[in-house]
Amino acid sequence: MDSWDEELPLALNVTLIQGNGIVALVNTTPPVTDAYVRERFPKMRYLIDHPAGDLERDPSNQLAGLLATAGLVPGDVTHVLLTPLELYTTGTLHLLKNAQIFITRRGWVHFHTMHNHPHDSRWRKFPEETLIDLVTASWDRVVLLDDEDEVAPGIRTWWCGVHHRESMVVEVDTVHGVVAISDAFFTFANVERDHPIGLCESLEEAASCYARVRRFAKHLVPIHDPTVFDRYSDGIVAKEA
Repeated sequence: MDSWDEELPLALNVTLIQGNGIVALVNTTPPVTDAYVRERFPKMRYLIDHPAGDLERDPSNQLAGLLATAGLVPGDVTHVLLTPLELYTTGTLHLLKNAQIFITRRGWVHFHTMHNHPHDSRWRKFPEETLIDLVTASWDRVVLLDDEDEVAPGIRTWWCGVHHRESMVVEVDTVHGVVAISDAFFTFANVERDHPIGLCESLEEAASCYARVRRFAKHLVPIHDPTVFDRYSDGIVAKEA
């Protein structure tokens, strides 16, 4: 919603939540194969051959590499929360074979009923083989969330809209205060300056979401802000001593 002539760095952040026997992820990573990403996102600027628009990754930024930094393997993950449903959040979901998969009910209905939408493409939401698995072999692991819901003690969700119909805010209780994680805010400034994201489906939803987050959250994890790792050393938002 501003900085029209500037090129701004964005991240694809994955958040790990651990405690009380829970190993949860908010989102996964883009598919391992960049060619698949290019095929499914032909109009996304970061896939055009432009030095400032590339998706830059190395093995340590793939899902298995990220989990390894915490001493984990994909099979250890017990819960995965998806917000929104896009290839950059669902691309390695198939690796998490032991996890329950949490999606907003509103978003799931929208996904299965939309045809022409100015912002969404059904075939950009999941790798095709992952979608087939979700509605067949893995269906018993899928949990559809109400607008206000609880995933586990200390982990709550609420539907917010703003960016996509499946967008939600994940609230996590920690000893250092509540952490709010969402795609409804791309950067810290969206919430802290009450400045809506550019790809905003509803300004009213944005205003309501940001006001609510400011009321309860001590910490934010915007899923596209690379400065999370500047504000929180090593990307660790909160941990018990």
